[in-house]
Amino acid sequence: MAEEKNIKNTQMKKSSKISSGKKIKSVPTHVNDTKSSSSKKDKKGIYSPNLKIFYLEKIVNKMISQFNYSNTMQVPKLEKITLNVGIGDTKTNSKALGSAVEELTLISGQKSVVTKAKKDVSNFKIRKGNPVGTMVTLRSNRMYEFLERLNAIALPRTRDFRGFSFKSFDGRGNYNFGINEQIIFTEIDYDKIDAIHGLDVAISTTAKTDEEAYLLLKELGFPLREKPVKKEVVE
Repeated sequence: MAEEKNIKNTQMKKSSKISSGKKIKSVPTHVNDTKSSSSKKDKKGIYSPNLKIFYLEKIVNKMISQFNYSNTMQVPKLEKITLNVGIGDTKTNSKALGSAVEELTLISGQKSVVTKAKKDVSNFKIRKGNPVGTMVTLRSNRMYEFLERLNAIALPRTRDFRGFSFKSFDGRGNYNFGINEQIIFTEIDYDKIDAIHGLDVAISTTAKTDEEAYLLLKELGFPLREKPVKKEVVE
């Protein structure tokens, strides 16, 4: 009987504490909402390269005023940058392919892929399926980071560099050029390379004409030569 009375007394004390509200604190419903919103803010605050921010804030408005676009989605933008290294003597020198893959991975910051021959070429003693080089395709943030390093660090280290020609556009807004030496990139250690070789770079944009692509690359800091101004002859 005594135990039953003690149990009843404890239950009565708990109910009185709950009714008085002294020790039990109610948790606000908006606490969970703040946690979820803070996590969403962290997800939204993703790092973006300086060149991409510069394009969105300044270049887009300049392109709209220059070409009178009716919508911001019509403004040309970078689509991808492709780096390609061709190596012909992979049969005789097997180390050349491995070193080229490592060097292109260091230059681009992304794992490069080994390219293979699509058909037999008897003059070069190449069979279908033989490895002939390596390539990598950069998109999104890595693309902008590579272009920024190329403009600010790599190309100024090139010997006798006077800018790229404005005639290398393919008519669809894409630009192709070659680099003679891979040692212009600071990621390459000169003492660890086997041989000096070049690489091909293709910049793909969504521009429909060469004029739009020229202005886009020029505004992004790409060192293109100035187009000659046509002088009108007054009779």
